[in-house]
Amino acid sequence: MKFFIDTADLSEIREANDMGVLDGVTTNPSLMKVASERAGRPLDFHEHIFKICELVEGDVSAEVTAVEFEGIMTQARALAQIHARVVVKVPLILDGIKAINALRKEDIRVNCTLCFSPTQALVAAKAGAVYISPFLGRVDDISSDGMRLLEEVVSIYSNYSYPTEVLAASIRHPMHVVEAAIMGVHVATMPLSVIKKLLRHPLTDIGLEKFLGDWEAFQQGLAS
Repeated sequence: MKFFIDTADLSEIREANDMGVLDGVTTNPSLMKVASERAGRPLDFHEHIFKICELVEGDVSAEVTAVEFEGIMTQARALAQIHARVVVKVPLILDGIKAINALRKEDIRVNCTLCFSPTQALVAAKAGAVYISPFLGRVDDISSDGMRLLEEVVSIYSNYSYPTEVLAASIRHPMHVVEAAIMGVHVATMPLSVIKKLLRHPLTDIGLEKFLGDWEAFQQGLAS
């Protein structure tokens, strides 16, 4: 499974990258807003995406804000010119699907975002999306089952050997990652806080505390 970090914050990307587990980055307009607020100034979108691409070796998703075909195409072409690592994020709407099909013919890779049903995922794969992004947490938020959605998408793609990679998005906690990995999801994108939680276990803390305590007692014994 590939790990992407879901942020536009350069310091968070650096920290995850220093762990040696980072395979890519996903951004969106909301994350860009947060990054601008943390920086204390408006960020130049294209310049900031370029900086992110230079920090990592994997794909970096940058999202269009247009919702009509021509606007999506214009923005997508501009984003694709920023860096070879850019994957254009396009929303799962009618004009978005038309744009995915057209962009495929121009060799512009697309991450189809805001997926909430298996039928949407099927259409996106047929249109030529490189990634499909089912939003697990947001499905859970409306008292539905995000993991069931993910499982259905994985099964459909497996049935027909679609090359589209399943990118589990809106991940809220480590069990989302575990269950996604068990079912063979290609990518999990998550905040830095969730990446860090993957490391935590109380028995690790207890064991380390005991080892360090015993080592201190051993050193004191040598000194006496």
